[in-house]
Amino acid sequence: MSLVYRRIFPLLLAVGSAGLTGCFGSEEKTAPQAASDRIRIAMLQPPRAGLTPLSDDAFKLSRWSTSETLIVLDENGDAQPALAMAWQPVDDTSWRFTLRPDVRFHDGEPLTPAAVVNALTAATQAAPKPRILDGVTLHIRADGDNAVRVTTATPDPLLPQRLSSPQLAILSPNAYQQGRVDPIRHGSGPFVLTAVQGTSHATLERFDGYWGTPAQAAGIDVDFVPDGTARAAALRSGSADIVEAVPVAQAPLIDPALIHEVPMPRTNTLYLNTRVGPLRDAGLRAAVRDAVQREVLVKNVYENRADIASGLLGPALRWAGPLRHAVDHPTPARHPQGEVIKLATFSDRAELPEVAVYLAQQLTAAGFTVQQEVREYAQIEADALAGKFDAFILSRATVLDSGDPVAYLYSDFSCKGSFNLSQLCDPAVDEALLAAAAIPAGDARRKAIMVAEQRILATDAAIPLLHERVIQGEATGVRQAARDPRERILVTPQTHINGQMHQP
Repeated sequence: MSLVYRRIFPLLLAVGSAGLTGCFGSEEKTAPQAASDRIRIAMLQPPRAGLTPLSDDAFKLSRWSTSETLIVLDENGDAQPALAMAWQPVDDTSWRFTLRPDVRFHDGEPLTPAAVVNALTAATQAAPKPRILDGVTLHIRADGDNAVRVTTATPDPLLPQRLSSPQLAILSPNAYQQGRVDPIRHGSGPFVLTAVQGTSHATLERFDGYWGTPAQAAGIDVDFVPDGTARAAALRSGSADIVEAVPVAQAPLIDPALIHEVPMPRTNTLYLNTRVGPLRDAGLRAAVRDAVQREVLVKNVYENRADIASGLLGPALRWAGPLRHAVDHPTPARHPQGEVIKLATFSDRAELPEVAVYLAQQLTAAGFTVQQEVREYAQIEADALAGKFDAFILSRATVLDSGDPVAYLYSDFSCKGSFNLSQLCDPAVDEALLAAAAIPAGDARRKAIMVAEQRILATDAAIPLLHERVIQGEATGVRQAARDPRERILVTPQTHINGQMHQP
C-alpha cells in the first residue's frame, strides 16, 4: 500500500499498538470465525485525511473497489477503459473522454459530464494538490452530453495514465461540500462505503446497482492495524481473510500456503538533506553513499525477501536495469570526522526502525556521530518535509500514480516537487525530468527516465537501499484477491470466500 505524502490532520493520528487488541485479539483468545460471504481485511495504515480521495487515502478507496476513475491501467501500465469508455487527443494539449452510459453513483446521482468536471476541478483546486498533478495544470469542461475535454497547459502525452490515479477518482457531486470531500455512499464501484469509525474500522456493502460485473461478496469489513505482529496474528488465528503487508519477521511463523510475495515497484531509500545541515556538503553525502552496505540490510532485516538496489527503479520495472548507466565521475567522499547527523524514520513499517539501527552502525563506523529518531508516520511526516532531519529512511512507491515513474521522480527530486525530502533543487535534474515528461510512452521515454535517474543519483541526494516485495496474507478460503504491485486494487468484484459466492 501506498505511504501518506500529504498534510496531516491532528485529529487523525495513528492508533498505537496498545490499542490493537480490540481489533482482532490475540491468537490464543481468538477462534476462527465461521465461513462468511463478507471479506475481512486487516490494513496497514489508518486513514490520514478522513478518506478523502484528494489524499493518499484514495488508495484505500480504490483497493476496496468503492471509488473509480475515468481510466485504469493494465499489468503493463497501458490505459484501459473505466468510467471513460473511449478517449482520443483533440490537439497537442487537449483530450476528449467519452463517458460510459448508465452509470449511477451510490447515492443515485448519474454520471454526467458535469459530475466529472466537478470532481476533477476539485482535485486541481485542492491544497495540497494530489501529487499526480505536481507540475501539471488541468482545465476540464463538458464536451457535449456524454464527454469531457481535458486541457493541459503544455502537451502531456501521459494524460490518460495520469487520470488513472486513485486521487482523481470521480465521486458524486454530493460528496463535495464546503471544502471537504465525503466518500461515504458517494462512489460508483461494486462496493458502497457505508460507515467509517475514525481510524479503527470501515464497512462496505455490495452495490447491487453497479454498472459492471456485480460483486460476489456481500461486503467488506476493514480493520486498520498498524502493528505488523497484530496483522500476522489475525491471519494465523483466522480473524482476517486478507492481510496487508505481513512483516518479513512474521512470515516464517505463518503457514507458507497463506502468504504470497508480490514484487513491488517500491524502493527503500535514504534521503539526504541537501539544503541545511552537514549533508549539504556533497563530500559528506558521498561519505554516506560509500558507507552503506545494502547486503547486510537485505539479509538481516528482510531475510532475503528483498532485492539489493542499484538505482531508484527496481526489478518490478523490467526495462529499468538494462537501460541504467553508472554515474560518471561520482563525487569523492570526505571523511566525516565525527560530524553529527540526525537519522530518522517511522515505525508504521516494522522493518524501517531496524534498517535505521544497521545504517546508524554503518555510518558510525564511517566516522559520523549518529542520532536516531523514530516516530509513527503521522507524527513525523511534517518534520521530514520541513527538512528537520539530515537523513530520512522511506519506503517509497515509484510508479504509484500513473504507472510511470516520472511523477514520482518529479515529486521527490524537482525544485518544485511536493515531496522533496532531500530539499534538492538541481537545474540538471529538473531539465532531465522535464525532457522525460514531454516524450510519449515508449522506449524513448524510458531512456530519458533513466537519464533523469542517473542525474539524481549523481547528487547523492538519495541513496537507494533495496527494492521491497510485499507479503500479502490470504486465508485458505479466499479466492481471486488481487495481488497488485501498484497497490491500487485488492478486493475486486470476483473476490470471494470459497463456497460463499453471491449469485447475481
